[in-house]
Amino acid sequence: FGAWAAGGWMWGQTDRHEAIKAMRAAYAEGMTSFDTAPIYGQGESEEIVGEALQDIPRDKVQILTKFGLRWDLNKGNFYVHSQNNQGKDIDIYKYAGKESIIQECENSLKRLNIDLYQIHWADITTPISETFEAVARLIEQGKIRYAGVCNYTPEQIEEADKAVNIISDQIPFSMVNRGSEDKTIPFCIR
Repeated sequence: FGAWAAGGWMWGQTDRHEAIKAMRAAYAEGMTSFDTAPIYGQGESEEIVGEALQDIPRDKVQILTKFGLRWDLNKGNFYVHSQNNQGKDIDIYKYAGKESIIQECENSLKRLNIDLYQIHWADITTPISETFEAVARLIEQGKIRYAGVCNYTPEQIEEADKAVNIISDQIPFSMVNRGSEDKTIPFCIR
């Protein structure tokens, strides 16, 4: 279940009650993986996912969230200018420094449990080793269960995998966007 739109950001307003109802209906029909990120509504999507799944046994669902897109910290590599759900201008940066990851994780844990913690986009301002050593520490502390990436190349995955076992690479792939078939998918299923 992709919960980007549930947070309202870039999709217009979302009815919280209807989003929760949709997630619970999806679970009732057999859906067990729920994907969100703090950037989706600047925390709102994570809150909604957390609320929707709060009464479902933890061993029955997988909660996937992300890190590395900051709207509340002017650090890293500028990504995009946007507006939050209240119409206020925000600048979003790709940033995955150690302290930032730890803070993002703590913020996310206030909203939901985390099974898979994924970097949203590569941060060219921070060494991959620093980023994933911080993620490995979060696993050791029991705050998250697994590490993953989004939009990473095979070379970036190999570098990240030196610090922690990377179990996923969430990439664009569809009938009209098949570019990852040449390198990324064969690398990931090796």
